Amino acid sequence: MENQQHDELVAGISKQMKSILDSSQQAVYIYLDDIHKVCNGKLATLMGYRSPEEWAKVEDSFMAFVDPSSQEILASAYNQAMEKLIPSTIQVTWKKKSGGTVDTNVVLVPIAYNDHLFALHFISQN
Repeated sequence: MENQQHDELVAGISKQMKSILDSSQQAVYIYLDDIHKVCNGKLATLMGYRSPEEWAKVEDSFMAFVDPSSQEILASAYNQAMEKLIPSTIQVTWKKKSGGTVDTNVVLVPIAYNDHLFALHFISQN
């Protein structure tokens, strides 16, 4: 039941944020939890995935995408966003699908949709 509700939330926020996902000059993803997330084509390409759908299907812990050197800072920024509703700008090194890494600047902002908090991320490559 909760998974279905979360699927519906991600579908709804994706529709509401479609213009940002489609038109942003930056890589963008919206995160509810490890399974329920959506990204734009720029993020999928940056991370080495064929499509946003392929990226979203990865159901490992989200930290599977993050280089160990950046996991603590990203988790801390996420917790600040969700608990205190504070945005952050941080540097994150991501793990690409191919095994390489990519250094980025991330703006992480808490957003609400249907009484649920999501983390909206804008990413630019260093």
